[in-house]
Amino acid sequence: MSKNKSFAFGMGLIAGVIGGIIAGVLYAPKPGEESRKEIKDAACELYEKHSPEIKKAKKQALENIDLMKYKLERQLRKFNNMVKSKKMQKAKELETSDDNFEY
Repeated sequence: MSKNKSFAFGMGLIAGVIGGIIAGVLYAPKPGEESRKEIKDAACELYEKHSPEIKKAKKQALENIDLMKYKLERQLRKFNNMVKSKKMQKAKELETSDDNFEY
């Protein structure tokens, strides 16, 4: 569990750094073309510098998504089985009550 917390903290830290860089460049008193170039250069530099960590984070995020999909599908199957079981139980009760009913 602590691994997920440290991963989330690391992703938050990276997002904060990226957001800070972008906000700083956008609010700087420079022409738009120059600002866009600085943002692009900073993003490329950040990606090159942290490429292995970004790839690892992406892989872990995709694995977590797959795990959550599996868990949700399993819960949905359990729920569907429970509903089917309740329907069968109700049908048996109705069948039993029809057998006891005199016409």
